Amino acid sequence: MFDQLSEKLRGTAKKLSGRGRLTEANISDAMREVRIALLEADVSLEVTRLFVEQVRARAVGREVLGSLQPGQAVIKVVQEELIRLMGDSNDSLNLAVRPPATIFLAGLQGAGKTTTAGKLGHFLKSREKKSVMLVSTDVYRPAAIDQLHVLAKNLGLEFFPSDSSQSPVDIALSALDRARKQGIDVLLVDTAGRLHVDGQMMEEARSMHDAVQPVETLFVVDSMTGQDAASSARAFNETLPLTGVILTKTDGDARGGAALSIRQVTGKPIKFMGTGEGMDALEPFHPDRVASRILGMGDVLSLVEEAERKVDREKADKLAKKITRGQGFDLADFRDQMMEMQNMGGIMGIMEKLPGMDRIPQKALNQIGDAKAVQIIAIVNSMTPHERRFPAVIRATRKKRIAAGSGTRVQDVNRVLRQFMQMQKMMKRMNRKGGMRGMMDQVRGAGGGMPGMPF
Repeated sequence: MFDQLSEKLRGTAKKLSGRGRLTEANISDAMREVRIALLEADVSLEVTRLFVEQVRARAVGREVLGSLQPGQAVIKVVQEELIRLMGDSNDSLNLAVRPPATIFLAGLQGAGKTTTAGKLGHFLKSREKKSVMLVSTDVYRPAAIDQLHVLAKNLGLEFFPSDSSQSPVDIALSALDRARKQGIDVLLVDTAGRLHVDGQMMEEARSMHDAVQPVETLFVVDSMTGQDAASSARAFNETLPLTGVILTKTDGDARGGAALSIRQVTGKPIKFMGTGEGMDALEPFHPDRVASRILGMGDVLSLVEEAERKVDREKADKLAKKITRGQGFDLADFRDQMMEMQNMGGIMGIMEKLPGMDRIPQKALNQIGDAKAVQIIAIVNSMTPHERRFPAVIRATRKKRIAAGSGTRVQDVNRVLRQFMQMQKMMKRMNRKGGMRGMMDQVRGAGGGMPGMPF
């Protein structure tokens, strides 16, 4: 997400940072580039105009031109205005009500509401420790109810059954009654997709909403629709009192126009964004972190939070003790590290959250990719336990067998063995120099790079 916009804004920021002194003419040229970048990212014209005017007004004032580092000051202004544009801070769900807290999901056809209902239910159960019931009121789309039922079953969530012969209002009311009797914390109501120009369907949505009186009414919208996402959110808000927006398919959106337009156009906060196909690929939307990513400053807070949730602490402790006792770092450990990275969204997902990644040449990034990590795992899995423990025994004939078993080439096996040796050396140095603290000193000494990164 934001790939195109990030590249252009970083280029503009680099030009400004390279100037010892800024003038109004310099700033005007930069603002012209920013305007073009925003419009190409499919940000609405009114939002683009407002953003550029706000940045220009602050940039030509004493705040920037009078600073000792005017180039850095402009970048800071751009970052702050991006944050302000997207909503200052994350707006969390209002769940501090008498159970069940009802959440109503509305949106256009094909926006991904049913999948989002499953993701949101999983989020509330796993992170907020809430009991969740799902109900589908979509009596129009074939198999919509079955789809949500399967998701609920796979995620261990409660499900209220319904069928196409019932009215959506009756289904929603019956589900609310069941959730109340069972002491469920949150009821998620998935509705049928509708066009905002369809008066009858919009009236049905309003009737359901009036019947269940939800504490949250979330508009689910495909981020790849760009400006149309903001326009449709505004149209829905005229019928339903929206409390927030969920952006879906942000992993496939290279522009990011929807994220930058919705808050300004509708006045409604983006509360979540869907970041992939997995059921855990739903993240709270933090404007400050998103702005940092856009400007290449990374998102270390999100990375740390993800590590806290997804890294197997028991395995990590065992590996640390093993290395401390001098037992060495073997190929099985190497494979486990790759699997942990995949579990955290893949190597590229981790790297895009690290500061300074925009300075790494694209050619180098192309050699990293998550396909490489998958290949490493396959190659190590093709080895025997003895080979993983004692890689020195892996000679020519064994390399051919490992390559054949993993669907790779002998050159790929050689590359993995070289990468493993680099990682093994780093682990030895880390143990000699004081464990994790020693490694962090190496990171600082390398100017923020990752020592021993296996690529």
